[in-house]
Amino acid sequence: MPFKLTLPRWVRLWRLRINRRARSEVVDIRRRVAMVGGAVLLGLVALAFAAAGDHAQQLIFRVTDRVWWLPILITPAAFALIVWTAARFFSESRGSGIPQIIAAGRRPDEAVKGPLVSLRTAIAKLGLTLATLAAGGSVGREGPTVQVSAAIMVAVHRLLKVRVTAGVFIAGGAAGVAAAFNTPLAGIAFAIEELASAYEQRVAVLTMGAVMIAGLVSLAIAGDYVYFGVMRETLPVADVLIIAPVAGVGGGLAGGLFARIVLAASARTVGWARYAAQRPVVFAAGCGLVVAVVGVATNGGTWGTGYDVTRFLVEGNQGKLWFFPAKFAAALASTLSGAPGGIFAPSLAVGAGFGNLLTPAFPESPAGAVVMMGMVAYFVGVVRAPLTAVIILIEATAARGVILPLFMTALIADWTSAQICPTRLYHGLAMRMLPGKSAAA
Repeated sequence: MPFKLTLPRWVRLWRLRINRRARSEVVDIRRRVAMVGGAVLLGLVALAFAAAGDHAQQLIFRVTDRVWWLPILITPAAFALIVWTAARFFSESRGSGIPQIIAAGRRPDEAVKGPLVSLRTAIAKLGLTLATLAAGGSVGREGPTVQVSAAIMVAVHRLLKVRVTAGVFIAGGAAGVAAAFNTPLAGIAFAIEELASAYEQRVAVLTMGAVMIAGLVSLAIAGDYVYFGVMRETLPVADVLIIAPVAGVGGGLAGGLFARIVLAASARTVGWARYAAQRPVVFAAGCGLVVAVVGVATNGGTWGTGYDVTRFLVEGNQGKLWFFPAKFAAALASTLSGAPGGIFAPSLAVGAGFGNLLTPAFPESPAGAVVMMGMVAYFVGVVRAPLTAVIILIEATAARGVILPLFMTALIADWTSAQICPTRLYHGLAMRMLPGKSAAA
């Protein structure tokens, strides 16, 4: 009978402990590689998407340069085709993209293999959003970037066989905001306010790492630019005490109205919303017609994201007073159509138009500062995320001298909007995407 060496019990326990620690370290290494690799990749995709979006939204201007009335035919047809394609083949690509990630984060085990964060949906989201911009839709690319970024982060984690938790969705989505706006701090604030309902320390570390890496990728390639131009003006306390309540109440009411209409369409609680749900393609064509007519009437002033007009107004220039109602109508019609596209950038543009409306009432105050207070008020009225709104504007304009006025305005707008629309927009839309709920617009 061969001799068998039996190790002492304490040696066997020690070896078992070492093996467990080694396996744990391997898992941690894979998790970190997945986070870093995903953040770098999504940063590159976000930059490419931004460049493509800028080119896409120029197509409608080229059309109007040739035949001024042609968008009245093209835009409704394009909206109908885009919505039909999304509804028929990529239903989870419709709308902003942020509600999809909120819904996925609430059921991570179910969502990880589902269509909300699949690469197939992400690719469709990119293409259909670009098509909407090319057709003149008043949509943004930040919401789609959030969904696409989360999908990339999930795909990298699955490739490396790392468990996908809610933190992965949060980190990917927040990093998408950071890369889209070149605003890392806003990405973290967005994760806290919008994406994470139960924020844990491990999620915080993962999110901050992904956001900072995506921000560094954007910074390294695109440079240290300020998104909406530089605004160096400040406001006297006396002016702030007058302008902040006016802007906060007005912007909160307008933004809350926008959110209430969109949620009503999603819930199908009114007659026109039920009609839209029954005939989505026809309704999308009607929304496209509204977008086209407003765009032609304003000589293209409401086409696309509105970045250029927003920057023009933030830098203290006087814009057309009709821009606020026109851009509001175009953004609302684009959102209600169900075409893929975000509401971040259009909301900031509408807010800039609202701020521009206020500048004649306060001629002694710096126009750029008043415009920014209008921006933060309307944006908060729509999305009910005051911290995110203020940090985005501060990082995107280098306007550190108006931090307190912006916070004051944002808090007033948040309260005002809640009186009009108690349910927060993204969370209300996300509820429609959970199992057993109807799809959101």
